[in-house]
Amino acid sequence: MALRHAVLAALLDGEYSGYQLAKAFDIGVANFWHALPQQLYAELAKLEKEGLVAGRQVVQETRPNKRLFQVTDAGRAELEKFAAAVSKPSFIRDDLLVKVQVADRIGTASVIEQLRERASAAEAKIELLGKVLRQLRGDADEEEFLLRGERIGPYLTCLRGLAFEQEHRDWCRRIAAVLRERQSTHAEG
Repeated sequence: MALRHAVLAALLDGEYSGYQLAKAFDIGVANFWHALPQQLYAELAKLEKEGLVAGRQVVQETRPNKRLFQVTDAGRAELEKFAAAVSKPSFIRDDLLVKVQVADRIGTASVIEQLRERASAAEAKIELLGKVLRQLRGDADEEEFLLRGERIGPYLTCLRGLAFEQEHRDWCRRIAAVLRERQSTHAEG
């Protein structure tokens, strides 16, 4: 997947400025695609040049002017083509896993601390994703929303993000506990 598809997908919900897109990305799209604000601005410029998004200038009296972007028909066609293509398998690429792999050869104290920090960060993200899910479904319970909600795509990707963060938190806690136990066992022996 290219950044272009994630940007086009985020713009399907409405007309956004680059700043609003970055905020929407942080909340929803960041579950499955990370991008810095400057990357988003550069991608918007490319998409506009290619005719996949249309931008318009909005004059503001007390603030700098801004540009708002929306997906064009060509952009929707690009997303349809992307959605029809076979997806590549996903993979994990995480430097913490390399550190865990070698922890019993180089020492575990710093790895245990990094696992604790990751678990804590995952816990914070779990809280945020829970709030986002509640916002998206409003007064409806989850099953009702999934059956009758107007737009469930962002909700479904948020559910995946939530499951990922929960599993990641649990794994970090378990591995830190294993390494601590091994550390204390080896200290006694």
